[in-house]
Amino acid sequence: MNTVVARWLIVAPCSVALGTLFALWNVPAAWILAAIIVSGTMALVSGEELPLNDGIYRFGRGIIGMLAALPLLGVPLGVLGGYLLPGLLVSIVTLGIGIGGGVLLASRERTVSPETGILSMLAGGASIMPVLAREVGADFRFVSLAQYLRLLVVSISLPLITALFSAPSSGSAASASDQVWFMMIAITVIALFGEKIGALVRLPVPSVLGPLLITVGVSLLLPDGLTLVPPDLFRIIAFLAIGWMCGGALSLPALKAFGRQLPATVTFIVVIIGACALTAWPLTHWLDISYFEAYLATSPGALETVLALSSEGGAGPVVVAVQLIRLLAVLLIAGWLPQLIRLITRRRGKDEGK
Repeated sequence: MNTVVARWLIVAPCSVALGTLFALWNVPAAWILAAIIVSGTMALVSGEELPLNDGIYRFGRGIIGMLAALPLLGVPLGVLGGYLLPGLLVSIVTLGIGIGGGVLLASRERTVSPETGILSMLAGGASIMPVLAREVGADFRFVSLAQYLRLLVVSISLPLITALFSAPSSGSAASASDQVWFMMIAITVIALFGEKIGALVRLPVPSVLGPLLITVGVSLLLPDGLTLVPPDLFRIIAFLAIGWMCGGALSLPALKAFGRQLPATVTFIVVIIGACALTAWPLTHWLDISYFEAYLATSPGALETVLALSSEGGAGPVVVAVQLIRLLAVLLIAGWLPQLIRLITRRRGKDEGK
């Protein structure tokens, strides 16, 4: 039997089993973390990378792009426009800290490229960042480890911190309905071919923005009762695929490189959480909302946890709107990252030459 096939016969069921346990235990990013742990362990024990089928990976990143579009569908354009300035303020703060922290990390550690440093430090869209890292040639292993450490800290701290604040009212999350068979086919087609369509129109990072924009456009044309919400099985496959991509490429040198930067990474997580908490304060007066809503709106990532707490606490549309504006800003910045890096390095070179 092929050794790669033999390893996958172990990794796939073990990932599903561990992901199921993590989901039952309400572990943040349960399926992605389970896939990283199992595939990473296999890669480290065998001393060889675990190659992932390109079709599975393309489907997975397409579903991730579609999931990034879903919250956008529930916010009217008028409401989204009304929160544009506050959302841009939050985006500037978090993006500024992320880009500055990434550049600083790259300048301190020669083995970390500016692209890797910035994508490791950008807050928001943790499941998207490894895909973007691979697209722009960054070390997606380092990026995934840093991003999911931040996601874990933010997801655990959110319920504990928001419990200290008064929620606007009590609410309940909407239940998802079952997908009809032809919509599942449509979702599969968008996930598999959205990247190619995005590349044809020259979108930055077409693997994410292609499915995202197609999902938004098609959803506006669908009649009531039909949605492009991927079923749970598709979500699980997508999360597992991203985790396998990250974990299967792990190696001892990669872990050692991440370990050397662990104090700086933890410091950044604390700084970004504190900065977002401070940013939330003026939003309460600017938008006349509770601090509960403002803190959720400015939280640095963990969007699924944020939306769950927002629904449960009866928060208004400001949470979804501000989070989405920042997510789109992060995607645009990440999509133009090579050009941004050249601009930064060119300016630094001119300053050093003076």
